[in-house]
Amino acid sequence: MTVNSRRAGLLGLLLAGTFVLAACGTGPSSAPVEERRTSVSRPVMDPNTVAVKQPPGFENAGKVGYYTVKPGETLIRIGLETGQNWKDIAAWNNLAQPNQIEVGQVLRVTAPVVAGAVAATENGGVVTRPIGSSSIASTQVQPGQASSAAARPAATAAAEPAAAAAAAESGLSWIWPVPGPVLAGFDEVKNKGLDLGGAAGEPVLAAADGRVVYVGAGLRGYGNLIILKHNNTYLTAYAHNKSLLVKEDQAVRKGQKIAEMGNSDADRVKLHFEVRRQGKPVDPLKYLPPR
Repeated sequence: MTVNSRRAGLLGLLLAGTFVLAACGTGPSSAPVEERRTSVSRPVMDPNTVAVKQPPGFENAGKVGYYTVKPGETLIRIGLETGQNWKDIAAWNNLAQPNQIEVGQVLRVTAPVVAGAVAATENGGVVTRPIGSSSIASTQVQPGQASSAAARPAATAAAEPAAAAAAAESGLSWIWPVPGPVLAGFDEVKNKGLDLGGAAGEPVLAAADGRVVYVGAGLRGYGNLIILKHNNTYLTAYAHNKSLLVKEDQAVRKGQKIAEMGNSDADRVKLHFEVRRQGKPVDPLKYLPPR
């Protein structure tokens, strides 16, 4: 073998080795690594299926004897709107903090029937009187039981003046709380009672026998306010007073001085006087005696 042949063979070996090394450098180990993970399917939470917290008592919404709290309302306001003592409402609903009620909450606003209720038969009808409430429980007349008003001869009832008839229906004897003039009459939307004129410090009298269920200034628009409960049906409210002379749960007699006239939360000295029948404002002129 000549020197040239030998050199050519060595050169061929070197080239072959270079190709081998190059081939090794371009193999799988130098290729970019693609990380592949097995995806795990997880449930996606649909916001429409998230449980919404319901307000207390929501299951009783719309039922007779229950009341749904509206924005801005307090237990005092609810008591006035339903014709109940706010303390009774707190007790019936086991409210440890009466001021902590929420919009949409459903409250019981009639006395629950409890064990030990007294049943009596009157004129063939059963009258149930729940026990255990500080207010007088309502009397429910069964079908076919005539009320005392309906039992009177129709001609006699028609002959009575409107105020006398309403007073007779209420079972109460009424007087004017102040002698001053009527500044503004009753309107179901604009004025839920009478605005009566007078002088600052003038006595404000209880319009009928009753019990004090609220004393204070916690009801916006009423100033220094007194609310009296007269029976299961009727409340009266006395607003804008200068001073309040009675306490809650105190029994008062018709004509008793309960406050002094003022202009608290009002543009002038006046008494705003309301009569509420089962919580609904009614025209006081239908109950007060003619002047």
